[in-house]
This record gives sequence, structure tokens and C-alpha cells, in this order.
Amino acid sequence: MAALLRRLTLQTVKTENNCVTRLGTYALHRTAPALPSPRASVPTPSCPIHTGALGTVADAQDERKKKKKNDSDFSNIGRKIHERVIHVLDEAGNDLGHMHRADVIRLMNERDLRLVKRDSGAQPPQYQLLTGVQIHEERLRLRESEKAHPKPVPTLTKELTFSSNIGRHDLDTKSKQIQQWLEKKYKVQITIKKGKNEMCHQILQTVPGIATFSTQPQPVRGGRAVMCVLRPLSKKEEHAYREAHGTPNEDTLNKENRNDRESDVVHP
Repeated sequence: MAALLRRLTLQTVKTENNCVTRLGTYALHRTAPALPSPRASVPTPSCPIHTGALGTVADAQDERKKKKKNDSDFSNIGRKIHERVIHVLDEAGNDLGHMHRADVIRLMNERDLRLVKRDSGAQPPQYQLLTGVQIHEERLRLRESEKAHPKPVPTLTKELTFSSNIGRHDLDTKSKQIQQWLEKKYKVQITIKKGKNEMCHQILQTVPGIATFSTQPQPVRGGRAVMCVLRPLSKKEEHAYREAHGTPNEDTLNKENRNDRESDVVHP
């Protein structure tokens, strides 16, 4: 009987301990604060953002270039006047002062004139009323002016690198390539590994009357190579070279060749 009571007591204590453990775990889960979700930390925009609406720096530069090009063009802008008030000149060059764009459009309709932008940097921008014939003549004048004073074209530079141990045949091939580039008005940068200044002068002697040094031979790469830049001769330098060496120019050679061909013809 005593053993049975002891077993019932132990079982009751064990049951109470299990109940206390379960209640403590449940209370801990209920009272522990919920961890913030990583997704909740990111603020949600109030409106959707489209990536196409965000322009890049390159796009902005392209727009500025296009705008600058359009401003420099001499053309009829039609009736798309973006400014509210503009400074207007008439077809004879008389100053009409500041005018509202509605008045300018009315004047264009009355006189059958076109509107051309003259100075977009002025405040307000300056425009001129012209006829279609005047616009055509002005375009022709600008085109002739551009032909008479062409914009300088930047000179391209070709690069060539080889060793001082190059064979004779390969060196001749390189010299021909250098001559072709110089005849096309390119600069040629030559880098010779383990070379000396004398080798650059030898290469220059293979293109007499065509090129000269734009950059004199100088050591590079810590003295492990030598570099020079050749440039084509200018017209004045070519003429001076021909006079100094007694070399006829191209016009004289062409004339002599034509005379030789005419003398070879057998007349009946």
C-alpha cells in the first residue's frame, strides 16, 4: 500500500512539472516581440516609379547637343514660338522691338513671311521675319562661307610598336605602312623596344619629303624603349624641301608625263 502511494505521488509531481514547463513556454512566445520583417524596412513608394522616366547623363548630353545644333541651324521655325515675348526684326532689318508671339504670328500671316531665330542667347531671344527667297539666299551664303573656311579636322594618330631585332623584310613592310599612313595625313607614333634614337632617324629617312618629327625620339618605359612621333609635312614644308633638293612638284611631273605620252603618238 505504501509503495502504491509513493508511485502516485511521484506521478502527480511529474505531471505538475510538465504543466509548468508548457505554460512557461507559451507565455514566452506570447510576450516576445515580433522581429521586423526585412521587407517591411523598405519604404514603399506612394506612386510607381518607371525606369524610363529617369534620364541618364548621356541622354542629357545628347539632348543638349541636339538643342545646340538646332539653335545654330538657319531655318524657318514655323509658328512654334516657345517664348511668350520675343525681339523681332523685319525683312529689311528694321527693329520692331519686343512683340508678343500672337502679334508675330498675325504679322507673318499678313505679309506671308517666315520666322528665323537670330540670337537665342539674347533676352528676350531675337528673331527675324524673312521671305522664302531671303532664307534660301542666306543658306547659300552660309554654305559658301563654310566651304571657304572649313573647320579644322583633328589629326588622327596611328601607333606602331616593334622590336629593334626586327628583320629587314619586316622593317621594310613597317616602313611602307608608315608611308601609307603619312600620305593619308595621319600622325604615326613609333615605339621601338630595346631601340636607340638612331633607329628612329633611319625610319624617317625612308620617307623623305613626306614627314618630319612631331615629337623627337626620347626614351620611354624606363629606358627600355624609344618613342617618336612622325607627322606629314605641310604644303610650305613640302615646297621648301623640293626647292632645296631640286625635286619637281607633282604638277610638273604630270605635265612631263602628258608630253611624253603625246610624243609617243605616231602622226600620219
